[in-house]
Amino acid sequence: MIHRVTRIVAPALAVCLALSCAEKTAAAEPRFEFGVISGTMRSAADEAMTQQLLNAIGLEPNIAFVVYDGNLKSASERCDDAVYEQRQQVLETSRVPLVVVPGQHDWADCDRAQAGNYDPTERLDFLRQTVFADNSASLGQSTLALTRESEVARFHAYRENVRWQVDDTLFVGLNVVSGNNHYSNAGGRNGEYDDRAIATAFWLEHAAEYARRRRAHALVVLIEGAPDFERYERADRFSWLRFDRNRPRDGYLEFKRSLVKAAQIFRGPVIVIHEGSKPLPHGFSIDQPLFDDKGDRLANLTRIAIGPHEPVTQWIKVDVNFAKAPPLLVSLRRMPKTPPQPASQPPAAPLEPAPCASGIMPVPPPIPPSTPAAEPPLLPRSAEREPATTPPLIAPTIAPELSQPPAGMPGRGSMQGGS
Repeated sequence: MIHRVTRIVAPALAVCLALSCAEKTAAAEPRFEFGVISGTMRSAADEAMTQQLLNAIGLEPNIAFVVYDGNLKSASERCDDAVYEQRQQVLETSRVPLVVVPGQHDWADCDRAQAGNYDPTERLDFLRQTVFADNSASLGQSTLALTRESEVARFHAYRENVRWQVDDTLFVGLNVVSGNNHYSNAGGRNGEYDDRAIATAFWLEHAAEYARRRRAHALVVLIEGAPDFERYERADRFSWLRFDRNRPRDGYLEFKRSLVKAAQIFRGPVIVIHEGSKPLPHGFSIDQPLFDDKGDRLANLTRIAIGPHEPVTQWIKVDVNFAKAPPLLVSLRRMPKTPPQPASQPPAAPLEPAPCASGIMPVPPPIPPSTPAAEPPLLPRSAEREPATTPPLIAPTIAPELSQPPAGMPGRGSMQGGS
């Protein structure tokens, strides 16, 4: 169930996500902020600007960490060792902890001629030995404790799949990339994809169970690829009999099925953040796009697609404050025109907000008491989760100056546009 309202904050619009959480006995609930950026370094010329952007984010007073959501390089750049090493040095300058999520251009399309005709699997292994080499800590001048899937003997290779926790919110980063998730339509066993899909499903469902047992406030899943939520195929014993079986295989199918299962294991809010397939009119969009095998909307799963028009100067900020209702505030921020200078004390003034859309997200079902049962509880029926009196999505009212999207961008009525 989604209710959308507009709250204009000059010169920006802010987006609120209404998320349910278990009542706590502590006098004050935790508050922190985190930033998300993606694809800011498309050539060597962008490295200095990315460093300035990271410095500006680090000067925000309540930022706990930053996520670099994929694509350390552009598709047209070569996948040479030196490129990755230089980009990692840029990310290491972050004043706050920085977690990297792999993207398509980082490894999956390195077999293209303009990228150097590399073996994608070999390039992914190189990233695991460099960018993801530290088993227990993030990048950045100050670090964040991480748990990597490589600690599980069966999935020792998958160092890029990571989990961390801030207060009572659990975060998971997964290697799910654009380009149909590197699914190959060639004959024979799709070895890299098949093995990674199994590892991804295990780590995601394990995180959901971890969040359930610890009664986490929320589970936040970060990936680079846009998983085509509008296309979801239920598990079917006789799928080969379908008339559309010649349709290209969905490389995100296993991931989406794992998301459904994770939202059933952990009945609190599940937030999926990924890079949009194109720049979005207001920098990001919010919706609830996923349904279970019975056709019921997953009321506790929300998607945030990010798509700033100027990735090298704009970033997404998420303010988490469980003492307020709604507890999550999402906004598009812009780096000041004058780069901030490091100071002994972080400045109190916030960065200049950039225009964005607004909307209030649904209140998912309350988290049930933790039980020692081996099997995770199922979600309640749709009638209990989503009253029929409320429409599933109400388009927000956009301020006059934002009512017309830039040329070439999706307009009202487009899910990618957040309408």
